[in-house]
Amino acid sequence: MAHIDITHPEHAINGKKWFGHPAGLYILFFTELWERFSYYGMRAILVLFMVDSVGKGGLGWSNEQALALYGWYTMLVYLMSVPGGILADKGLGQKKTVLLGGLLLVAGHSVLAIPTLWAFYLGLALIVLGVGGLKANISTMVGGLYRPGDPMRDKGFTIFYIGINIGAFTSSLLVAWVAQQYGWHYGFGLAGIGMLLGQIVYMIGQKYLKGVGDYSDGKFTSEDGTKRDRPLTKVEKDRVVVLVISFLIVIVFWGAFEQAGGLMNLYAQQKVDRLLEAFNYTVPAPWFQAANPFFIIIFGTLVASFWYRRRMRGKEESSIFKMAIGTMIMGAGFYFMTAAAMQAQNTPDGKAAMYWLIFAYLFHTIGELSVSPVALSYITKLAPVKYASIMMGVYFAATGLGNKVAGLLGEAAQDAGELQIFTGIATFCILFGLLILVFLKKLKALSHGAEEMEDPLKEDMMEDEGYSRDDRAQVSRKKR
Repeated sequence: MAHIDITHPEHAINGKKWFGHPAGLYILFFTELWERFSYYGMRAILVLFMVDSVGKGGLGWSNEQALALYGWYTMLVYLMSVPGGILADKGLGQKKTVLLGGLLLVAGHSVLAIPTLWAFYLGLALIVLGVGGLKANISTMVGGLYRPGDPMRDKGFTIFYIGINIGAFTSSLLVAWVAQQYGWHYGFGLAGIGMLLGQIVYMIGQKYLKGVGDYSDGKFTSEDGTKRDRPLTKVEKDRVVVLVISFLIVIVFWGAFEQAGGLMNLYAQQKVDRLLEAFNYTVPAPWFQAANPFFIIIFGTLVASFWYRRRMRGKEESSIFKMAIGTMIMGAGFYFMTAAAMQAQNTPDGKAAMYWLIFAYLFHTIGELSVSPVALSYITKLAPVKYASIMMGVYFAATGLGNKVAGLLGEAAQDAGELQIFTGIATFCILFGLLILVFLKKLKALSHGAEEMEDPLKEDMMEDEGYSRDDRAQVSRKKR
């Protein structure tokens, strides 16, 4: 059986570095930036396009119908990462599967620009297949740029994640503006142009990705000299177990967070006072979705540095811990939506102020920065090498299930009411995060020290960060 070697891509590790990271990171950064530009640009207007009247170029669907399709679509987009991972691990390799996925995405977004119903369904289908091939595999390639135990790995994923959100931020504004000014399908077309640019960057940058994500013929062996087609060890099986448990956190997190493209998007459109009186300008509802990526760009490195310094001081900062805390912070953000719903019930026009949405997205962002890039990095640390892309695919499948949960919650809000749904989401996420913390010690034990760094490497990194000799010695004593 043939496998992919992502543990020691020597060209990437020893080759050219930009700002302390392998040059290949920035190729993947810009590829994913433009891919997310296309996806989030389309996502920003998708539900609003479906509920808009036929006379204005929309489909004329009800809120329930639009949210139902949105849930199924966003679930399938991520579920397809599982066959995409299998294809990479068992046949093409990650690098070629990303290329294939990108080509399907270019086709899908281009077809969406055609103003017919068959093109709408075909475009969504092609995007589902394309994201399935690209998303999990490009994230796994990022992990393959770093040696095991390299503390720069989490920072690298944060940089990569910022690229995602630069694309999401700009597309939420530009695609929404083009759709508003010229029509929905021009917006979809602009998203397609973004994907084409991403594909061009990826193809040009192949020289910086040598040895990363290539499909091997099975000749590679692990560091202890064993073949990678051997059965999983007890340690590897335990790590798979804790990964699966972490995927439950992922489902809960995205089930709440993904209200952004569905229920919160409709809420902004229908029940938020978006008029800027000083400028006599009504803010387009999709623009509020730009708040999340904007905050990620602003706070991304700050949050990563906070956790990094916490690690260097020997304090609790395991991935499961971060994910639990992040879920609680994100959940707390929904209490601002509770406040918005209460305000809307007590105003003559039935609308809430814009700042509630902004505060909610701020908390969602801080929570996301402690969950999503951390989970991506965590998988590359714990997943058995021969199942690297498959496990990343399962992670995105969990994300897809979370998206479906989000759609179901949005549908339920049409009957139960936004006040009850927002409050329920907030309370559940906080209680769920606390439950994870109760079992934190047992969950960490299942990872068998996969997140531990060797002392010499940790002390070198601390010295580079400006820590004193006493601080470094204290960390070494704690580890012993």
